[in-house]
Amino acid sequence: MTVRAVQVIAGADVIAYHSARHGRSIARSIAAEHLRADHIEEALIYPVTTESTDHPGGYRGALDEFYESAAARLAAHLDAGRTVAVISEGDPLFYGSYQHMHKRLAHRYPTEVIPGVTSVSAAAARLGKPLAEADEVLTILPGTLPEEELTARLASTDTAVVMKLGRTFPTVRRAMERSGRLPEAHYVERATMTGERTEKLADIDAETVPYFSVSVVPSRIADLPPGTATSTETAMTAETATATTTTTTTTTTGEPSGHGEVVVVGTGPAGPLWLTPESRGALAAAEDLVGYTTYLDRVPLRPGQRRHASDNKVESERAELALDLARRGRRVAVVSGGDPGIFAMATAVLEVACQAPYRAIPVRVLPGVTAANAAAARAGAPLGHDYAVISLSDRLKPWEVIAERLHAAAGADLALALYNPGSRSRTWQVGKARELLLEHRAPDTPVILARDIGGPEESVRTVHLADLDPHQVDMRTLLIVGSSQTQAARRDDGTQVVWTPRRYPEG
Repeated sequence: MTVRAVQVIAGADVIAYHSARHGRSIARSIAAEHLRADHIEEALIYPVTTESTDHPGGYRGALDEFYESAAARLAAHLDAGRTVAVISEGDPLFYGSYQHMHKRLAHRYPTEVIPGVTSVSAAAARLGKPLAEADEVLTILPGTLPEEELTARLASTDTAVVMKLGRTFPTVRRAMERSGRLPEAHYVERATMTGERTEKLADIDAETVPYFSVSVVPSRIADLPPGTATSTETAMTAETATATTTTTTTTTTGEPSGHGEVVVVGTGPAGPLWLTPESRGALAAAEDLVGYTTYLDRVPLRPGQRRHASDNKVESERAELALDLARRGRRVAVVSGGDPGIFAMATAVLEVACQAPYRAIPVRVLPGVTAANAAAARAGAPLGHDYAVISLSDRLKPWEVIAERLHAAAGADLALALYNPGSRSRTWQVGKARELLLEHRAPDTPVILARDIGGPEESVRTVHLADLDPHQVDMRTLLIVGSSQTQAARRDDGTQVVWTPRRYPEG
């Protein structure tokens, strides 16, 4: 208890505390030595805790009625001129029972809230492990969340505390396992109180877990040796890839982890806002990051991680480097833009991973928001019906193949998402694609030019197919060409939306 809490209890006329129907109050037991014989005690006993109720308003109705009644009891003391101290374990405004009294009384009577030590801080202290360091993000979760939600949030955060275990423990444990956090998770029961217990979460029997227990996934940074560098950059080119593979098999953190894997992660078209929780977690857990420099720059620096950056022309070398690192026990994330399986790094990694030296290395591909979906969302719903995705780059396939596919897709009346439409060295493909498409589409077919979606220079414009200007298209632009059914309209607020109806005309 804080000094101020002891002072307030000493000066109060009435001591109020919540408890279940068994009448035992943890808050009262903590403050017991400071209570006097002349204190008036108000035991605010919940009518229900976790069991069912026949109250006409259900569980919530029963509790709301109880809170109103409890507040009225305290108000009667206050109206009589008595000072009331409502004692609450932990902090009164952190998942505390007192907050329901606060909502009903604080606007009517002078109120002082005395902060307390939360179970979160107490658990970390008993474990002797920091909760968060540097730029790490701490997430506090109630175990009552659905399992999928728990899993996603555990996967995406740096450190976490899950509260309110008890009956939720099996769900929490599964979420820890599914998110890959179980090996890091600790269990703390009744921190700083009689019956305290601390163990690894994986070793806990669910039948022994009370409500007053928490799970802690502590700081990863805290486990690094003192003086560990924030991040080590390794530049990689086609000429230096082999040397890099042999010189970066250990890091400033010491020995490899012993359980290597490669995770191919899509960052979305522009970084954190469109990064999935699973991908965020994989990037945080990786010991090595491998990728094109532009995409690596989207990932926050983390102590102990090594970055192996390269230009965008050495995909096979990047894949081989990542797999070599994993073969030596490293957890490696190959960073890709958009979705890694759409014109991106997943193919390169899997091609190499199926070769003899690497076939036993675990490889996972995590989905990301691809540029076509991001651009379509900005424009409205132009891909609302069947559509095709085609790259206009002829670096890896002949233009004749691209032209044949454009003819086939346009002839089938599919909307089109056109990736890699142009660059400094490829300037004629967009004009040629426009000519081919006009053989199948009306001149006023909507075409969306989506550039730098999600980035600082984002722009989305809609033009007619006949007016598509190749000089306005670069490698940061994605084109979406509508089908014969695609419509464009301007709304009352001046915005233009484009959509392709889901219903196609018969005949």
